[in-house]
Amino acid sequence: MGRPIRKDRMLSNFPGATAAGTNRIAVSNYRTGGSNTASTAAYIVSQRGSKQFKIHLDDSTEQVMTLVTDATLSVNGTFNVRVILDDSTVAHVEKFYNNTVHYTKADGTHGHVPYSLGTEQDDQGQVSGHGNIDVV
Repeated sequence: MGRPIRKDRMLSNFPGATAAGTNRIAVSNYRTGGSNTASTAAYIVSQRGSKQFKIHLDDSTEQVMTLVTDATLSVNGTFNVRVILDDSTVAHVEKFYNNTVHYTKADGTHGHVPYSLGTEQDDQGQVSGHGNIDVV
């Protein structure tokens, strides 16, 4: 699996944990039970493998799911995380590293970029050369 992403970017179920999802990596969409859900409150709880993560879903259940770059999910048990690049381009995270992500754009191009967590939906006020991942 390599080095996992930092635990302070996820929420673990341990005594004294901060409020659920506060400043944690938000899940953009997930698919369970044959339907896609555009998430408003789902977030990553913990990492299980390079592309396997335990996700806290909108209905307060938790499930281990696979990270994919598809904008429209077609397989149950998958999810995606959106990253906004410094030129306002929307991409999806293919793989998390400790301080960077590997992303795929809609046109199929790939790249690496350091990322920060925030609530901005575009590149306004963003550090040049960085991506922004939304938080819940």
